[in-house]
Amino acid sequence: CLSICPSLGWQQEAEKLRFLASICTVCSTTSVDSTMWDMLYFCQLEVVEAIEVLLQEEPTDHLGTALRQQAMLAITSMSRAGLLLQEKSSSLLHTCFCSIFHLPPQEDTRGPKASLYSKTLAAMDSMLQVLVRSADTLGILELQNILQLLLPFTNSQLAVVQERAMARIARLANFITTYPLLQVCPCFAQTTVLRHQCSKTYQFVMLGRLVGHLTLCCTCKDKGTRHEAAEALHHLHTFILQQRRRWPWLHDTGQLQHQEGWQARQPWQLSQNSRASRIFLMFMKYLQPSDQADIILMAIKSLRAPSAYSISFAAHMVDVLVADPAFQPGQVLNIVWAIYRNLPSVRAVVALNSLDRALLVLMEKHPSEVVASLLQCSPTCTHVAMAMWKVMLSEPQIAEKVVRELLSMLMNQSLRKTSTSTKDNPRILSLAAARMISEILLQPACLREVKAIFPQLFLALLFQVSFTTELTLQEVHVFWRKHQQDLLTPIRSAVQSVRVLLCSMGFESQVLAIEAQGGWDALLSTQTHLMGVRIVAREMMKTPRPLRSTIFCHLAELLSVEDPTWEMIAMAFLIEMLGCTDLNEELDRALEIFSMYLRSQCLGMPSLVLRGILRLTERPDMARKTLVLLPYVMEQLQGADSDASAAALPVLGNMLRLLEGKTPSLTALALADKLQPLFNDESDTVRELSIRLFQNVMGLVVGAEKKKMKKEVWDSLLPLLFHLHDQNKSVAKASQEALHSAGRFLKWEQLAQLAETAQAWRISECLLARNRSRAKDYLRQSQPYLQSPQEPLRREAVRFI
Repeated sequence: CLSICPSLGWQQEAEKLRFLASICTVCSTTSVDSTMWDMLYFCQLEVVEAIEVLLQEEPTDHLGTALRQQAMLAITSMSRAGLLLQEKSSSLLHTCFCSIFHLPPQEDTRGPKASLYSKTLAAMDSMLQVLVRSADTLGILELQNILQLLLPFTNSQLAVVQERAMARIARLANFITTYPLLQVCPCFAQTTVLRHQCSKTYQFVMLGRLVGHLTLCCTCKDKGTRHEAAEALHHLHTFILQQRRRWPWLHDTGQLQHQEGWQARQPWQLSQNSRASRIFLMFMKYLQPSDQADIILMAIKSLRAPSAYSISFAAHMVDVLVADPAFQPGQVLNIVWAIYRNLPSVRAVVALNSLDRALLVLMEKHPSEVVASLLQCSPTCTHVAMAMWKVMLSEPQIAEKVVRELLSMLMNQSLRKTSTSTKDNPRILSLAAARMISEILLQPACLREVKAIFPQLFLALLFQVSFTTELTLQEVHVFWRKHQQDLLTPIRSAVQSVRVLLCSMGFESQVLAIEAQGGWDALLSTQTHLMGVRIVAREMMKTPRPLRSTIFCHLAELLSVEDPTWEMIAMAFLIEMLGCTDLNEELDRALEIFSMYLRSQCLGMPSLVLRGILRLTERPDMARKTLVLLPYVMEQLQGADSDASAAALPVLGNMLRLLEGKTPSLTALALADKLQPLFNDESDTVRELSIRLFQNVMGLVVGAEKKKMKKEVWDSLLPLLFHLHDQNKSVAKASQEALHSAGRFLKWEQLAQLAETAQAWRISECLLARNRSRAKDYLRQSQPYLQSPQEPLRREAVRFI
């Protein structure tokens, strides 16, 4: 046997049978001849592969079952002896099933060969039972492995293959009711948490698939298959009750007795659909949400035309199961995907109505998951996806949830998560939501729901435009290919959605005005989109006050939590709205968030906020309120951002004029020290504004602070002297005027007169003559100017030194 096994060179049937018989002999006499045992143990892989080849070579056009029967016996013997490799058992079993189930149907019921065929099937049933027994504590895992291999054969187009496979399942189900050592997790109807505490070794994880499949088979066209499926379910129910009886403390004893009594009275031979319906409802109490989700997927697939099962019953299963509220997000995703994939092949009205109801129920109970799932199914909204959306939009209450969930998806791109697929990428889902919004706006029945959240939706779409400019090429290709001329690029699609939304809400005049100013085109570019946002904001200021107030408050609410995705766009829009003269109390919200964003690390944000504060300081009704921001504005002078400094200086000038009592003097003194470093800023604007503000500050200091201020003024004289030669004429003029004011502040008439005529060389001599003890200080102040980017300032520093 072992010598000829690897070659597989048999020519005669007798040699093949002798080889298989010898395996049985060796397995049954291992205790007598240990050498043979060792040889078979080390050759078991080759032996298994040889059996598999033998079965594959058997002709399927006639019975010839003797070899198949002997192969079943050999496999059974190896399993009993512990010589069947687990990793090869699945492949070997599949070969066995293919070899026997596909035999011609007429041969298993005629003549003497019929008895041989029955014996072969009996040998197969015995083999499967031995495999389960031999697995010992892993029996439930082996059982599920066998069932997973058998179930696909029950979907065969050949009725005889269906019946033969189903009969094997029925025999296995009957066997496990008589095998006391097989233990399964008893928590069929308990909580998921309790079930997870049980070892996976004892979990019947395919219970849902098995029950769903067998129940559907109770409605198939073949009578034999229906009978075997009902038998299998009957035994499966008995097995479940037996397992639950082993752990009575986990279950209600009275309920168990009721179920057992009902099991005894159960009419398993009712008519086709009524029997299936009663069996299905009976098993429902044992199914976890994951099991129910598995059955739903099977039932949805069975709604396709043509179907091997009753479409009306499959629709009934969907109706019953989808009502369960305990599905996990992943399960909802799978159900929505199943509807999306199978819908094009569903023809029956009862099936279409069932899927419509399923979508509505799921959307009612799992709105976030359903919307996200459908966006994942079809980011570009195909006609199949649109049909599903229309179903959900047909009910006003559901439509409202759809719109709100889409709004949430639009804002979810803040997660900044990138991925190569659409499955878990919020950036792509937000793009899909934007495209879907434009489709929803074409449905008149949804306009009421859209109007209710128009301000939030409008801003979300506007943020989306900015976000879309940052997409990677890979993300863009999800929505647009160069050869798809009918589709807009993502950013143009987002802009189009904003336009459609405004038109749908009756703001056509604003749309035309924005277009006339080039606002829509400006939004399309990263370089100009902020300008486009400002144009849109200015036109939206012409809408009714209640709407403007709502938009402003929503912007303030969004900005109360820093988010780099939309904060720049939101702030630019909000600042444009500061010009609305009829917004008063709303503007107080702006002051609350400005302090936070003055410290923002976002490039350009502090200067943008400062421009907004400047506008408020120029409004009589808001000017004094801005003084709470004075410390934060002064901080901007200490950073390296020239734009922020340029924006802060006019604000400080306005705020100083608003101060009363001793506060102006104290503030001016504190500000003087921060202004002098700005005299040498690279920005012409900052140099001019800081020098002019310093000049104003000198005039505000009075009383006891005046003595401290004199030191600041003395320190400013040499920088102001050098900047008389500044290349920028405005800076030079500001320096001349500041020197004149400094002379008057110090009561030094000679300096004031020389500054008035800009006699720089005379001023430098005057400085040294007035106080030679400051020579070292002047030398220290002069040295940085030797590195000045301006040649005239370097030359004057050398002359003075």
